[in-house]
Amino acid sequence: MRYPQGGGLTAERRVFRERIRMEAAGMFAAGQDNAQVAKLLRVSVRSVQRWRRSWQRGGDTALRTRGSAARPKLGQALVVALEEELAKGPVAHGWGDQTWTLARIKTLIGRRFHKTMTLSSIARMLHRNGFSHQVPARRALERDEERVSGWVKDTWPQVEAPRRRSGPTSSSRTKPASR
Repeated sequence: MRYPQGGGLTAERRVFRERIRMEAAGMFAAGQDNAQVAKLLRVSVRSVQRWRRSWQRGGDTALRTRGSAARPKLGQALVVALEEELAKGPVAHGWGDQTWTLARIKTLIGRRFHKTMTLSSIARMLHRNGFSHQVPARRALERDEERVSGWVKDTWPQVEAPRRRSGPTSSSRTKPASR
């Protein structure tokens, strides 16, 4: 079951809902109709119809919970393998620079493990496993901090356009209306 806020059911809530479905299975076996089951269990008739179809196809096991919907797509063994691949660097995987992006990691996961993940799920998985986002400081090796700060103090004020001053003439409310 999906929720718009990205949340899901807690383990206790999944167990509670499974118990309700198992009660419904007992009522299906006893021959009660969908409206009766819905009324007794205080659920919608539509849910009971869906449960009955599943129960008819697969019995009680079809109504059992399948666990959390937020299970990671990559198991721990694959996460370890992904870490090894990331340690090799982007150049080893065909990119021209040493920057890992989420899009590149998504491509790597697709190529290496034949899995598809969203960028946000990749970011959460990496964060869960101790990775953090890094932004490289793009500074030239030849950069001279003294000359840069001197330029900012001396040259920039001359280059920058003067700002409009606020005053009584800058507002249309201060001008008398002409008729």
